[in-house]
Amino acid sequence: MILNCLKSNTKTLPALSAVPGGSVGTGHCPPAACSQPFRSSHSPMSSESVGPWWKVPLYHTKWTRQILKDVSFHVESGQIMGILGNSGSGKTTLLDAISGRLEDKDSFFGEVYVNGHQLKKEQFRDCFSYVPQNDALLSFLTVEESLTYTALLALHKCSNNFIKKKVDAVMAELSLSHIANKIIGSQIYVGISGGERRRVSIAAQLLQDPKVMLLDEPTTGLDCLTANQIVSLLVELAHKDRIVIITIHQPRSELFRLFDKIAIMSFGEMVFFGNPMEMITFFSNCGHSCPEQSNPFDFYVDLTSVDTRSKERELETYNRVQVIISAYKNSEIFRKVLEAIERTRFMKDLPPIPFKNKDSPGTLSKLWFLLRRITRNFSKDKLGIIMRLLQNLLFGLFVAFFLLRLTSDLEKGAVQNRVGLLYQCVSAPPYTGMLNAAALFPPLRAISDQESKDGLYQKWQMLLAYIIHFLPFSILSVLIFSIFMYWTVGLHPDPFRFGVFFAVILASHVIGELLTLVILGVVQNPNIVQSGVVLLNSAGVVVGTGLVRTIEEMPMPFQILSFLTFQKYSSEILVVNEFHGLNFTCDGDNGSTTINAACSISRGIEFIEQNFPGALSRFTMDFLLLYAFLPVLTIIAILSFKIREKIISRQ
Repeated sequence: MILNCLKSNTKTLPALSAVPGGSVGTGHCPPAACSQPFRSSHSPMSSESVGPWWKVPLYHTKWTRQILKDVSFHVESGQIMGILGNSGSGKTTLLDAISGRLEDKDSFFGEVYVNGHQLKKEQFRDCFSYVPQNDALLSFLTVEESLTYTALLALHKCSNNFIKKKVDAVMAELSLSHIANKIIGSQIYVGISGGERRRVSIAAQLLQDPKVMLLDEPTTGLDCLTANQIVSLLVELAHKDRIVIITIHQPRSELFRLFDKIAIMSFGEMVFFGNPMEMITFFSNCGHSCPEQSNPFDFYVDLTSVDTRSKERELETYNRVQVIISAYKNSEIFRKVLEAIERTRFMKDLPPIPFKNKDSPGTLSKLWFLLRRITRNFSKDKLGIIMRLLQNLLFGLFVAFFLLRLTSDLEKGAVQNRVGLLYQCVSAPPYTGMLNAAALFPPLRAISDQESKDGLYQKWQMLLAYIIHFLPFSILSVLIFSIFMYWTVGLHPDPFRFGVFFAVILASHVIGELLTLVILGVVQNPNIVQSGVVLLNSAGVVVGTGLVRTIEEMPMPFQILSFLTFQKYSSEILVVNEFHGLNFTCDGDNGSTTINAACSISRGIEFIEQNFPGALSRFTMDFLLLYAFLPVLTIIAILSFKIREKIISRQ
């Protein structure tokens, strides 16, 4: 198998360009050196805003920058290629370009050939496997469970026995068999080591039998010994008839001879591409021999980096890099690369493109596997399960001990205590739902971001699986709270009314969690999401409940807004459910002829008509409208994750 990348050019969100030939482009070079045009071919220009959104003129002013410029290389089966360069040199961008992860079609042009066949843009993901720099794994699954669920999502049409053998074989190949039953772990829960986590991420990609593997800085964050072990493992994988391409940061000198091909990048340009011995010879011929006892990787990367600490130093180092690039473009090494690319492009007897195994399950099967995986993962967090089931009860204990027992005596707060209790029952459950979603869903979201790029499923399917997962927990948690609260404080003693109370609290709790999921779809930071949900819920309580201020007394805009809040319908239902048919006493009068303001009403229906006129006739409609929020928010959440898919693709 042969992989060719011809004349890659990208900008902003990078683009692949591939037609040889010279033209002048707008490059990302220091201001003092921009008068020196670089060689570019079909270099598309993508725009970015000059200033922030609140500075309107600057926000609408666009500028363009190019990231990759004339990058070409040739790799064959059994070879491992290392891409070196300082931060911002374009290493990760190059990997994203050749893996088809640059979704901005307007800025993606170029040619990538596998076995002499040009890949179409929709084929990139099916041909290459990609291991990102950050591992996205579920903390409470074991290594074997994590790989098994990935295999089920990718190889559903295979039998369970085949999938087990495949998982066992991959674990054996990556030396993971001895930790198969250990949990992945996280920063809080002790699990496997960082190097083992990295091997699990690699193993997940191997399940689909890729022939081309791309890894973004697989040694980052690992100690020297573990990093060397990872690279040695990748060398072994490459020698099993695969192509392995990695970006690597500060490798040890011992790894120098392990790479079959080495590429050095600077400011998006390929400074050198060839084997290790060719690299030493090339730089020596340029007058930059690597000193003895020095790490060749460090020496050559430093040599081809631009020092931006001062204008003079920036110009000096930039010109030095341009001289080296020019020498490489005129070298015999570069000419051989182009000849190899042209030769394989026109060979007739090369095998077809080796696509990954694409035997994936249908939508319902994917939902089922995702639901099983989520449930399996969270079921091992015993403390988390206890808190999810009892969090509403803990709130109920505080309220119950504060109120003790409701009475019908108006002078002892019969109305005020009930109104305060219902206010808490409307406002608190959405908060607990929000806390669940903000704590549990972000790790799932991170995994869906990665696995959806691998084509295993779409982000909304992970969302829907999570919604199905949390519903039973919500029902149990709210049921425990409702049983304790309703009968302990002495609300209207009727089983039907208890059922209504439970249904309203459940809807409020689920709506709070769904609302959080909606915002998590488009906002990355969970802390900002929590603040946003708290603000929305507080606004809904103030505007919609009618318990803070009667809705009829509010300005017209707030009256209209109240119809958009679920708190309006839940509060009206709970008020009617509790006050209808309730009779009050005023035992504190003691025969006094003075009119007591607290005793101005004697029946619950009077309170309803004074503060919620018409609520009794709207009881059924309020109930239907309250539960209509559930499917509406679910649909909006799915749409928000569709939007997220677009946002992630442009990052």
